Amino acid sequence: MKITTPTGAAAPAAGSPGAPPSAPVDTPRPRGRGRNVRWTIAGLCFSGLVVNYLDRSALGVALPTMAKDLHISQSTQGLVLSSFFVTYALCQLPSGWLLDKLGVKPVFALGALWWSLATASMALVRGVGSLVTTRLLMGVGEASGYPAPAKAVSRWFPARERTLANSVWDNGSRVGTALALPLITVLVAWLHWRAAFAIIGLAGLVWLAAWLKWYREPEDHPKLTEEERRYIAQGGARLESADGAPAAATSGPAQPADLRWRDLFRYRTVWGMMIGFFCLNYVIYFFITWFPSYLVDERGFDLLQLGFFGTVPGLVAILGSLAGGWSADRLLRRGWSLTKVRKTCLVSGTLGSSVIAFAVIVPTAWGALTLLSVSYATLTFSTASVASLPADVAPTPGHVASLSGIQNFASNVAGVLGPIVTGLLLTASGGSYLVPLVLSGGLSVVGALTYAFVVRRVEPLAPPAATA
Repeated sequence: MKITTPTGAAAPAAGSPGAPPSAPVDTPRPRGRGRNVRWTIAGLCFSGLVVNYLDRSALGVALPTMAKDLHISQSTQGLVLSSFFVTYALCQLPSGWLLDKLGVKPVFALGALWWSLATASMALVRGVGSLVTTRLLMGVGEASGYPAPAKAVSRWFPARERTLANSVWDNGSRVGTALALPLITVLVAWLHWRAAFAIIGLAGLVWLAAWLKWYREPEDHPKLTEEERRYIAQGGARLESADGAPAAATSGPAQPADLRWRDLFRYRTVWGMMIGFFCLNYVIYFFITWFPSYLVDERGFDLLQLGFFGTVPGLVAILGSLAGGWSADRLLRRGWSLTKVRKTCLVSGTLGSSVIAFAVIVPTAWGALTLLSVSYATLTFSTASVASLPADVAPTPGHVASLSGIQNFASNVAGVLGPIVTGLLLTASGGSYLVPLVLSGGLSVVGALTYAFVVRRVEPLAPPAATA
């Protein structure tokens, strides 16, 4: 099928390098056993994120016990929690670039090996210094955990299924975080917090073996049928050449493939993606880091209540994420423009999460838990669309992981600042969570305004020559 631009020039076919993700060919969806390999790939990415977030969330659950053993103050706890995000945020940029250059399989595998060994080594820490060091090392390894699945889904899924597929693997973060509460609580109570870190570090190595055995690219997967391959390629997947690299640029005017990595920062859309995800992740990382301490210190939960009721927001957030992915793909199939779909999901979700600010005025613990669950669920309603933005706006398939890394870098600056700011505010206020939660609610509103007005059209970025 030949597609032409508004000027009449031929445009790349869907699925070819540089093809616009918003112009897929309407190919029937393959049905039956053996024709859904792409969803197996999504499941493999999901399980990787489960382990990834289980490892990073474990410290937040074990910290109340560890703090007593290692004599760590509240303000220092904030420093320990945020140290992970320093290297995690900084390594997003090279991680995305490496994924585009070397491919998903080797880079994600190396990251999993690195973070699993760093997690296991936390069983050996003797004080704040060694604890911070292991967290810094873990951040380096886990940096590939977000852009790698985003890159894989952009290549394995047609545009009409991309948002739901992204919500599937992204839910691994919610499942991993939710599992951390009961699992780490049981391990700490039954064995010791040192044993808990050793066990979950081993779990990462088990997943690594599965990844190395089963992940392949669409070009060379032995179980991919020709029917499903056609459905993926003609449906707008961001496929590359057989070696995984973008097609070479032709001579003449600047092509999208000529766009350098640093040139991506010249676009308003990219800055809107960065600011919006910063605000969204500031709130999400409250749930990952300080949420268990909030339930214990502010609402009086004991260890058993924490392990049981503390999982509720994470479980509700899983439903919110799936609803966001399903809704976005449903609206696309009904003919909504990509810009309208993305902005509807992003703005409504981030704005709805601002109810976290009202948790401080609710008198009962269960009322506060309900508001926190709603806040988390509306945030995750947006995250599937956030994860899809890099594939939506990348000028070529060879820029998807780079854009994902840039977006995630900005979001995890919030991971660095959030735990520190919360810890300092708690210390200054004598342990009150009033200001930290109100600040989170305010940033949710800022994020909604950013997605509404800073991000304009959701479409592939034009090369510099076209912009000029």
